[in-house]
Amino acid sequence: MIKPYTLGEIASFLGTRLVGDGRCEISGLGTLGGASPGQLSFLSNKVYLDQLATSQASAIILEEQFADRSTANLLVSDQPYVCFARASSLFAVAPALAPGIHPSAVVDSGASVSESASIGPQVVIESGVLVGEGSIIEAGCIVGRGSRLGSNCRLHSRVTLYHDVKLGDHVIIHSGAVIGADGFGFAFDGERLVKIHQLGSVDIGNEVEIGAGTTIDRGTIDDTVIEHGVKIDNQVQIGHNSRVGEHTVICGCTAIAGSAMIGKHCVLGGASGMVGHLHIADGVEVTAMSLVSQSITEAGLYSSGTGQMKTSDWKRAVVRFQQLDSMAHRLRKIEKSLEDN
Repeated sequence: MIKPYTLGEIASFLGTRLVGDGRCEISGLGTLGGASPGQLSFLSNKVYLDQLATSQASAIILEEQFADRSTANLLVSDQPYVCFARASSLFAVAPALAPGIHPSAVVDSGASVSESASIGPQVVIESGVLVGEGSIIEAGCIVGRGSRLGSNCRLHSRVTLYHDVKLGDHVIIHSGAVIGADGFGFAFDGERLVKIHQLGSVDIGNEVEIGAGTTIDRGTIDDTVIEHGVKIDNQVQIGHNSRVGEHTVICGCTAIAGSAMIGKHCVLGGASGMVGHLHIADGVEVTAMSLVSQSITEAGLYSSGTGQMKTSDWKRAVVRFQQLDSMAHRLRKIEKSLEDN
C-alpha cells in the first residue's frame, strides 16, 4: 500500500512554492497526458505544453513561466525534472526484506555480516566478506572472497561480485550484473595467446547505480575505478583498468575498452563505444552510437557516424565515401594547376 501525501507535505519535502490547495491528497505520479485525479505530474519539456490545459493531474510541477497556463494545483520550481525525480522516492515500493540471513544462504564463518543486513535465499558469501549496515543481498547473489559492501547497498537477485570487489555506501546493482571478472588481457608469443592474469580489482564509490546485465572487469594491476555518483545503464561493458569520474552517466549497450579514462559529469549515449587507452575530459557528452576513437580534451557535445537516411540514399553515400580520397587528390591537382596559371 502506497502512503498518500498532502500537496503541502510534498511542497515542503521538495522545497517548492505551492500554488493552490495544500490539503490536496496525492497518491502517485503520472504523465501530463496520462495522469488521473490524485496524481502529481510535471512539465520539463516544452514539447508537452499543449497537454497542460487538458491534464487530469491534481497537481503539476513546472517552472514559473508556465504557471499561468494551468488551472491545476502547482508546485513551482526552477528544476521540475529534478523535483519529479525526488518526488518519485515518496512513492517507490521495493520488496521489504527483514534483517537476517535466510536459512538457505551459505555464509562462510570468516565473513562479517551486519545484524541489520538482509541476506536472501541461496546467497553465497565467501570468506573475508564484509557486509555493512542495512545492506540487502537478494536471492541467488554470489559475493566473492574478501569483497566489501558499505552501508545501505542493495544487490538485486543473481548479482555476482568476484573476489576483493569494493562497494561504497548506497550502491545499487541490478540483476545479472557481474563485477570483477577478468579483464580481456592476452600476450601473443608468436604462436599462441598467453593469458595476463588480472591482479587488480574493482573499486566502486558511494551512490553508484549499475544496471542489469552490466559487466565491469577487474584491473590488470591497479583497480578499475567507478567514482561516486556514477550511473550505469543496462548491458554496459567497462574494460579493465578504466576509470569513470564522479556523476558520469553511461547509457545502455555502451562498450568501453580497457584503460579508458572518463572525466566527471560526462554522458555517454546509448550504444556508444570508446577505444582503449583514451581520455575524456570533464563535462563531455557523446551522442548515441558514436565511437570515441581519439581522446577528447575539451568539454562539449561530440558525435560520430552518419545520420539516418533512406537506404537508397545511404548506399549512394557509401560509394561517395569510398571515392573521397581520389576526389581529394584530383582537387589538389586542380588547385595546383590554377595556382600555376
